[in-house]
Amino acid sequence: MKKQLFLLVAFSIAFVTTALAQHQRYSIKNGIGIYGGLTQFDIITDNFQTVKGEGWIGGLSATVDLPHKWYTVSYNIQLSENNVGIFARPSNVIANEEEIDYKLFTAQVAFLFHAKVLQDYITVDVGPMIQYNSELELKDDNHENYIIGSYNNLLAKDITGISQFNVNGAVGATAGFKGFKLRAQYIYGFTNMLNKLNNNNDLDTTGGNNKFKGNQSMLAFTAIIVF
Repeated sequence: MKKQLFLLVAFSIAFVTTALAQHQRYSIKNGIGIYGGLTQFDIITDNFQTVKGEGWIGGLSATVDLPHKWYTVSYNIQLSENNVGIFARPSNVIANEEEIDYKLFTAQVAFLFHAKVLQDYITVDVGPMIQYNSELELKDDNHENYIIGSYNNLLAKDITGISQFNVNGAVGATAGFKGFKLRAQYIYGFTNMLNKLNNNNDLDTTGGNNKFKGNQSMLAFTAIIVF
């Protein structure tokens, strides 16, 4: 899957660069960036009580700078490992809930428009994103049989099989100089990443909402080296 994403980005960059290069009267500047940083991840849902978790992110970007335009465009591919906490209890006898931790790996491809606020030094970024993600993975197998939230029999291991293809929107800002930039980005999931759970007829949702709905919420703070 990672190889396919890299090939998609490489093809897209080549296509756009070639198409724009046909306009010989404009000076088009291309750039490649490598970036890395930290994330804060959450799932916005009424089904569970969640706790935001921190993770890491890294990626590559290819920028087509159009000096005669008020914007720049870029293709981005990024990989991240994220964490999120969900409250659960050891059993129905023990009512005290505690946070149990899940891990989620994501691979994202984004096409971004960068509106030039102050030439190339400060831009406002926005664009669509396609995401492939792993299932939720319990960080401690000892929590597999914990009971989730208000449910009577829904176990922590039962909710790991979430949807793995999602569509997001990204908005943020980038600031810096020619060779180095900082970026803050918010990524919201338009699709229901818990939807796959609705197709699992073996789940016992007694005591809680039997319709699962959750949207990804991710903050990413990265430093970018541009070549």
